[in-house]
Amino acid sequence: MYELFADLGTWLTGAEQWQGPDGIAHRLTEHLQYSLLATLIATVIALPIGLLIGHTGRGAFLAINLSSFGRALPTVGLVVLVFLASGLSMTPVYVALVALAVPSIVTNTYAGMTAVDPEVKDAARGQGMRGHQILWQVELPLALPLIMTGLRLALIQVVATATVAAYVSFGGLGRYVFDGLAQRDLVQVLGGAVLVAVVAVVLDLALSGLQRILFRHRTA
Repeated sequence: MYELFADLGTWLTGAEQWQGPDGIAHRLTEHLQYSLLATLIATVIALPIGLLIGHTGRGAFLAINLSSFGRALPTVGLVVLVFLASGLSMTPVYVALVALAVPSIVTNTYAGMTAVDPEVKDAARGQGMRGHQILWQVELPLALPLIMTGLRLALIQVVATATVAAYVSFGGLGRYVFDGLAQRDLVQVLGGAVLVAVVAVVLDLALSGLQRILFRHRTA
């Protein structure tokens, strides 16, 4: 075991391992590109849905259950299914990652909107504010902490799952996992897994810190 971790340390710190198209720096850039783009697409899709059902109270049962269904879909199976339909492209990967990210964003946005005190909304109406003004000026600002939590959870889930890109011959840190398995190179497999875990933890800490900075005045 000690020898394995010693080899892992050598693999991670070797200068040659960070250079070229197969180097860690390049694979890391690919992995972040897949993850951030998929999370952005999911946010564009899921955030308006969560805001709408949270503001109107309509369609909540259907939207939440569809989101839960998307979360239960097997990621690799979805990649293979879309791959068979669309051919060799990044489309299957992005479809799977977006489907994974949408539920967290929808449910947390909906939860944040419904957590807004009804008396606060009634007071806004009493001041003459219209429905869209209450949404953007009252409900959304109060719901932002939970919305940010949903975005944070979605991004971390996507980062951890973006290794599936390598399953259909694309890049990212999953390349080390799949190539290592094919070559029976345990050090490479472990190295890829460690890198994905580190990226997920670093992003989680960064977003958590940003969230505390943005909303610290609410707890002061």
